This record gives sequence, structure tokens and C-alpha cells, in this order.
Amino acid sequence: MTLAGEGLRWSAGGVEILKDVSLTVRTGEFLGIIGPNGSGKTSLMALIAGIRVPKAGIVTLDGAPIATLGRRAVARRLAFVEQQAETAERITARQAVELGRTPYLGALTPWSPEDDRIVDAALANVDMAHLSGRWWHTLSGGERQRLHIARALAQQPDILLLDEPTNHLDIGHQIALLDLVRRQDLTVVAALHDLNHAAMFCDRIAVMQGGRLVTLGTPREVLTAERIADVFGVEADIAHEADGGCHIRFAVARRPSRVVSPAGRIGA
Repeated sequence: MTLAGEGLRWSAGGVEILKDVSLTVRTGEFLGIIGPNGSGKTSLMALIAGIRVPKAGIVTLDGAPIATLGRRAVARRLAFVEQQAETAERITARQAVELGRTPYLGALTPWSPEDDRIVDAALANVDMAHLSGRWWHTLSGGERQRLHIARALAQQPDILLLDEPTNHLDIGHQIALLDLVRRQDLTVVAALHDLNHAAMFCDRIAVMQGGRLVTLGTPREVLTAERIADVFGVEADIAHEADGGCHIRFAVARRPSRVVSPAGRIGA
């Protein structure tokens, strides 16, 4: 199943946020989208998920314009976890995950034991089965984020879109969650902040800068010291590994120290 965007443009408040972005997601790959804040990552994710309609350009799912497909049909093939996904409903953790089965339910297809099995597996996958009876409003931000992932897995999509999926998670759960996602039989597109996470888990990386897609390739091709300095304004050393991966070590910008004297005067 292929997901593609061609010539995508998006504006808000008279400001052009995305500028002629085109990319095709390969079936079965883990594609990362990186870039500084304000580069257009979240807007691009919303467009390819079909949540927003581009000002120009087109998004296609298996060659069909996503705008022409019904929401139920899209939800059976594509799941999207937004960065600030939330619910105000008084529901339990398990009920939040059960919402992932909504595209498959109807008058002729009521809830079944198979739906229970799928929800159980999704909760176990994100290590939340032991909290399934807890009320949503009593859960931490990290626990809620893991449940949003579980809800998406319960949809049993072919394509999983994740906007900053590791927000609110401690380092152990960040790594575990990305590893879990990579091990699923899914095509994955994830907007990521951590460049080392992108290097560890992504097959290809798309780099956004100023609303444009400036490069797309493997981690080794994309994550160069020159590119990181240009896009993020940070100096970095890149260690290349034998398996083709890489690890990034960032340099700390040295600034003149400021010393406060006993009299309260500040000097260099």
C-alpha cells in the first residue's frame, strides 16, 4: 500500500507553512521526518493523514486521492497519532483503546470476541494491560501517549503515522516504543525530534527546513555534519557503524563565562 504527496502546499494566517512538498512512502518502510520547530513537520503529517486538505497538491493512498475516500475506509488502512491527541471523555484506559475498533463496527458487525483479542494484544504491546481499568484522567501524559499508540494498533492499519510519538515518555519507553513500532508489519511515518532515534530506527529520513523538503535518503546519507549544521545550527560529530547506521554526538557551543563578583558586578 502506497502513500504519496505531490506538490503539497499549506498556509495558515496568511503564512505559507508548506511549500511544494512531494514524497512517496515506500511499502513496509519506517520513514522519519525531522526538522527544527516550525519547519512544517506537523502540517505535513496532517496533510498526508487526510486530516487537512492541502491548499495545492494532492495526497494519494494506493493511487486514489485520499480526499475522495470515506473516513471509515481511510481509518481501516491508515492510523494517525497526533502530537496533542486528547480526550475529555470519562473513559477507562481500555475503552480508549477500544475506540480503535470503531471503523470495523456497525449494525451488522457488533463487538465480538475477536475485537477483545485485538484490544488485549494492543494493550500488552505498549505495556499498559495492567492499567486497563484506570480512568483516563488519572493517567500520566506518558501513559496516555502509550494508549494512543495502542488505539492506533487496534485499528490494524497498513500505515501508521506518528507525530512526535515519544513526547512525555522516559528514555526507556521511548526506545521500547519505537522498537515496538518498527517490529510491526506496518509502513510507518514518524515525525521525530531526536536525531539519534531517527538514525537508529528509520530506513529513510526526510529533512524539513522552512516548509520545504530539503533532502530525503538513508540515515547515513542524510545525517551529515554539514546538513545538521545547516538545518539545525548545531555542530556535530558523526560516528558511522559497520551495519550502515550512525551515531550523532553534538558539540556544545562555548560562550564566554560571566562571573558575578562579590560586589554584584558581572564580568567576563
